[in-house]
Amino acid sequence: MTAPPFRKVLIANRGEIALRIARTCRELGIATVAVYSTPDRDSAVVRFADEAVHIGPAAPRRSYLSMPGPIEAALRCGADAVHPGYGFLSEDPDFATVCAANGLTFIGPRPEVMAGVGDKAKVRELMRAAGLPVLPGSDGAVPTVAEAGQVAAEIGYPLVVKAAAGGGGRGIGVVRSAAELPRVYRETVALARAVFGDGEVYLERYVDRARHVEVQVLGDEAGNVVHLGERDCSLQRRNQKLVEEAPSPGLDDRTRAALGEHAVAGAKAVGYTGAGTMEFLVDHAGTVTFMELNARIQVEHPVTEALTGIDLIREQIRIAAGLPLSVKQEDVRATGAAIECRINAEDPEADFRPAPGLLEVFDVPGGPWTRVDSGFVRGDSVPPYYDSLLAKLIVWAPTRAEAIARADRALSEFAVAGPGVVTTIPLLRRLIGHPVFAAGEHTTRFVHELLEAGP
Repeated sequence: MTAPPFRKVLIANRGEIALRIARTCRELGIATVAVYSTPDRDSAVVRFADEAVHIGPAAPRRSYLSMPGPIEAALRCGADAVHPGYGFLSEDPDFATVCAANGLTFIGPRPEVMAGVGDKAKVRELMRAAGLPVLPGSDGAVPTVAEAGQVAAEIGYPLVVKAAAGGGGRGIGVVRSAAELPRVYRETVALARAVFGDGEVYLERYVDRARHVEVQVLGDEAGNVVHLGERDCSLQRRNQKLVEEAPSPGLDDRTRAALGEHAVAGAKAVGYTGAGTMEFLVDHAGTVTFMELNARIQVEHPVTEALTGIDLIREQIRIAAGLPLSVKQEDVRATGAAIECRINAEDPEADFRPAPGLLEVFDVPGGPWTRVDSGFVRGDSVPPYYDSLLAKLIVWAPTRAEAIARADRALSEFAVAGPGVVTTIPLLRRLIGHPVFAAGEHTTRFVHELLEAGP
């Protein structure tokens, strides 16, 4: 039997992604250490992991976002690597540097690469230099409203003001006229300072009614980079994804091939290692433009796993251990269609207000080619302090129509109830059952327009 790449991995995260990482580690023969805040003391990953360490109270800044907690826990437990999951410290180059300084392997890109791609204004220039199509916009950050006005006059309206350090769909303000620009600029700067600790913003042309298509890439220390195909993430509300699928409906072979080539070229241009995602917009004419590079595992990574059979967490761990990619580009085979539905504890009828509470009922669906990733079981409480994601439902089928039918069947089986708990399940069934989605004609505006139209 081949020796595991690491002896023990500390998982610096919570919820479904922490449990997801722990499961692959166990299959690889790697021991795991979970960390938890006070309200997460009885969570599923705490019960599953080999060890668990309390790192602080509920507030993320005093637990999951505080570097000393996971670092001290890793050293105390004898871990030799740290997996950050997504969110929290996953794209913090300082955390990766501190891990290395303490002899811990950070399972992700090198700190200098993360720092480079984390500045979304600068990465636009890197991608432009690498030959990728980039939307017209500012050359780097725009420090004042007056300069924003000058840039806007050059690129035209509508446009978006974006936080240079943004991510996860936050820190994006759409501007449709010159009169709106000062207000949106100041709001985005304030939000960027509050959420990301960095008030720098940049401007970019806004593409209305486009498709949001992203490409999964893997890169190893030897400079090998492959792509694993695309995911369509166009069903969004306020830039937050609700449903992802692969392959993207409506793409022709030429556009699909171009996306893969752009993704590999962009990843190579920055010396990317590990699992990453190149995000693009595709407009109604099929024109592709680069948006950003996310230096982490994505929430929607199971869609790619369902289509290719490649365990992305396993690949991340192998790459971090200095092993070569387990696949070459010609080995990647994507078959059928896969759909992921994000089930959040939110009330869509109340502007997606978080709706946490006690899960008195939490019955997940089964059936063929049906996967549920969750950090909760019946009897758990959904705390109000963190992301509202309850579970991810992922289905696969030979065709897209069959995958839609399977997703709807599985959603109909998903039973969640408890005091105060409301979920997005009814909205998800409405979205995937809509003729526009069935025809593959939806864009990033579809959810907004559907909700505006009413029930």
